[in-house]
Amino acid sequence: MRLVIQRVTEASVTVENTITGSIGRGLMILCGIEHDDGTDDAAWLAQKVVQMRIFSDAEGKMNLSVKDAGGGLLVVSQFTLHASTKKGNRPSFIRAARPEQAIPLYEHFLALLEAETGAPVARGIFGADMQVALVNDGPVTICIDSRARE
Repeated sequence: MRLVIQRVTEASVTVENTITGSIGRGLMILCGIEHDDGTDDAAWLAQKVVQMRIFSDAEGKMNLSVKDAGGGLLVVSQFTLHASTKKGNRPSFIRAARPEQAIPLYEHFLALLEAETGAPVARGIFGADMQVALVNDGPVTICIDSRARE
């Protein structure tokens, strides 16, 4: 699984002119699932996301987790995170998991995040044409890949 995490002051996702998820201060997470990913990848990433200290404390140092800061989470599925651009000019998405595998793992990841934070997680609609709006705070953008464990 591959995540792009952005610390935001606000973020939302819209599908067919309807906002399906929105947060104020928190983390906007793009989530790509590869065909070799499993529940262990989701568990490792959920714990990493919730415990990552990228919010400022009273002294202005990045010392607080999203949970410590009382922030929200917005997670949007994005198979294009597994694009291969090695050959030619058209990206290949052959490593991205098929929906029948990716949807249950995506839902499992969301459930793990909700269990870790004790709060609902805002989300998009898997496979839909989504418009994502956000105000990146910092900017702080971090990429995490469960295969590399970094």
